[in-house]
Amino acid sequence: MPAKKSTKPKAPKAPRKKVKEEEVPSFRVTTHFLIPKHELLPHAEAGEVLKEFNANPSQFPYLQVTDPVAKEIGAKPGDFVRITRSSETAGQSVYYRYVVEG
Repeated sequence: MPAKKSTKPKAPKAPRKKVKEEEVPSFRVTTHFLIPKHELLPHAEAGEVLKEFNANPSQFPYLQVTDPVAKEIGAKPGDFVRITRSSETAGQSVYYRYVVEG
């Protein structure tokens, strides 16, 4: 015997709110305790980083320009960002990201 189907009408789904990429959170993202320190590198210092690692920019992890932290610090495509975070084992860990269009 086939199972009976419910004859109860389904409630309409609420429309999803579309979020614009230009919207910025109502709080400063960089002040949150889980977000490590981000800072833009001057072009001269970015060149030194490239020379130190003997690499080109495409070999670094990317940070999209649409990222909330990138927006807050004013990063533009082609910039380098130094990220310093606390580590229980290493004390402080420093790494770099290359800003790209997102």
